[in-house]
Amino acid sequence: MNNVSVFSKKILYEALDNCASDIHFCPFLSIVKIYFRVHGERVFYKEISIGQYDKLISYFKFSAGMDIGEKRKPQNGAILITYKNKSIALRISSLPVHQSESLAIRLLPQNDNTSLNQLFLFQYQLDKIKKWIGHRSGVILFTGPTGSGKTTTLYALLQTLLKEQSFQTITLEDPIEKEIKDLLQVQVNEKSGVTYQVGLKAALRHDPDIIMVGEIRDEKTAQFVFHAAYTGHLVLSTLHAKNAFGTIYRLREMGINQTDLAQNLIAVASLELLPILIKNRTPSRGAILELLEGNTLQEAINEQIITKRSFHTFNQLRRKAYAYGFTDKI
Repeated sequence: MNNVSVFSKKILYEALDNCASDIHFCPFLSIVKIYFRVHGERVFYKEISIGQYDKLISYFKFSAGMDIGEKRKPQNGAILITYKNKSIALRISSLPVHQSESLAIRLLPQNDNTSLNQLFLFQYQLDKIKKWIGHRSGVILFTGPTGSGKTTTLYALLQTLLKEQSFQTITLEDPIEKEIKDLLQVQVNEKSGVTYQVGLKAALRHDPDIIMVGEIRDEKTAQFVFHAAYTGHLVLSTLHAKNAFGTIYRLREMGINQTDLAQNLIAVASLELLPILIKNRTPSRGAILELLEGNTLQEAINEQIITKRSFHTFNQLRRKAYAYGFTDKI
């Protein structure tokens, strides 16, 4: 077990040194390939034998409080480690595949407090989002695919708000990705009966100014988020959608009617991360955003022709970033 512990730390530490956000273990007949997700790109790390992998996955599952003997069902767990005086949360996920299990590990630095100014390529987009927060009630959505920076942006936004004003802020998350001072963070746990709906009902009794719902995953959560906005609360949440206009279609699919959208949806920020060039290197990524607000948002809700020329699509924003020399990709 000692050797397995040393080997697991070696993989984790090398992933962290390479600024990886995820580690993927992909088993085949006789070997297992390990990949790192670095700035959105999947990079091959090394191969190990099936024998090594069996010991390794058992070690990770045991450390994460998962059932070692259960190999036919997907499982999730979590581990907290310390590396270079930094606290790192590991989100462990296993998935049954042919004659084995795949393992994915998400690396979530807890001490990495990214500021809003560091996240966005264009300052005017940050300025717009800060104005949205001036609303006392309503819904603000951050959308995009997995790994596009939705939750990171939400955390940074909430930390900025708490520095400026003493808001009673409650978050409902599954899982809690980062512990933040001065936030009341509720861990959603479906197995124990703490669903998003149950958590939202309880949160409303604690007189919150702001409620953050980690993700709108289903129709019930969507309905409750918009109900909370009706009761005079500002609700921030995330949703998987391809782009800003796609968010409106997703909400309609979840049963949110046109009146609720028009009265409660303040704005939509759809995120996409671009690799950023600094001295011909790519050390990080920056966010570009499709911002849907005001008249443009209402036109989208009412399915009218968009007349607002200030709305910029991802294609336009990528070309702008390329023209400014931020990236070498369009």
